[in-house]
Amino acid sequence: MGLLSGSASLTRFTITERPEEPDFDALRFEPLLGTSERRESVGFLPFEIDAPYRVGHDRFAFRVRIDKLRPDPTAVAERFKELVRDELAATGLQYLGSRKRRELRELAAEELVHRTAPRAKVIEGCLDGTTLWLGTTAKAHLGSLLLLLRQLGVSADFRAPWLEEGEDEPQHPFFEVREPGQSVWGCRFLRALVEEGDVLVEPLAGSVRLQTREAKVTLSGAVIPELLRFVDEGAELLSARLVAGDHRFRLEASTFRVNGLSVETARHDHWTELLDERLEKISALFELLDAKYRELRPRMTDAETPVPVEDEPEG
Repeated sequence: MGLLSGSASLTRFTITERPEEPDFDALRFEPLLGTSERRESVGFLPFEIDAPYRVGHDRFAFRVRIDKLRPDPTAVAERFKELVRDELAATGLQYLGSRKRRELRELAAEELVHRTAPRAKVIEGCLDGTTLWLGTTAKAHLGSLLLLLRQLGVSADFRAPWLEEGEDEPQHPFFEVREPGQSVWGCRFLRALVEEGDVLVEPLAGSVRLQTREAKVTLSGAVIPELLRFVDEGAELLSARLVAGDHRFRLEASTFRVNGLSVETARHDHWTELLDERLEKISALFELLDAKYRELRPRMTDAETPVPVEDEPEG
């Protein structure tokens, strides 16, 4: 799932600093060689072989390839058992100390890693004026990508309406902020969006995640009756599959990231024309959500999660 084809998963950033023409080739991807001691290789590639990174007046399209060598953990565990057995037989010991066991586990992984093919992951991205688009919502990858871009002189901050408005994070009885850009304001926005009705929860094949005081809850199918009940009881909406005009997507509310966005396009003779159209439609969706946030913001202040009052002990 990326910027150029298929359903899109997207995280949007505001670029705070960048050179006029980033030198992506300075950190070009280099494949892992069989004789190398490296276990991971990360670097930039163009969208097409030998294609330029610049695809417009102030637009640069790139891919980041991540190759990792990770031996199968089950195979490592089995080889480790064999090494322990051989060590006990050779030394006549009844058991091995923790230091020796750690050495043997590392040896098992080292033996197997050179017989393992690297696992490859490719993530598409685009510098578009003052906006950075990354074709992933996985926080495990976002930090690595931002660090790689920083090495090129490109700095970017997570972008969400509450960050642009300088909103203070409200106190909350059970929602906890755990990553950059995350906020309960996003959950409040999704609740207001659903209650307003212009943007709809997928009615038949819906999918919603909520957080209550006790647990996280996932609903699927015809979710609306149960969704309304949970919201009335003070649950926060974490994500939902939504329909907005021609757009069908999942909004990860607290981080303002979009997953599974279907983008219908015309046929094009060149991939840059396809990218232009897809980015135009992606931008239109985020602009719609930004505008809706500003419109619905006044009612979100009144949507504070009710805190139950404990019964006073009897005299």
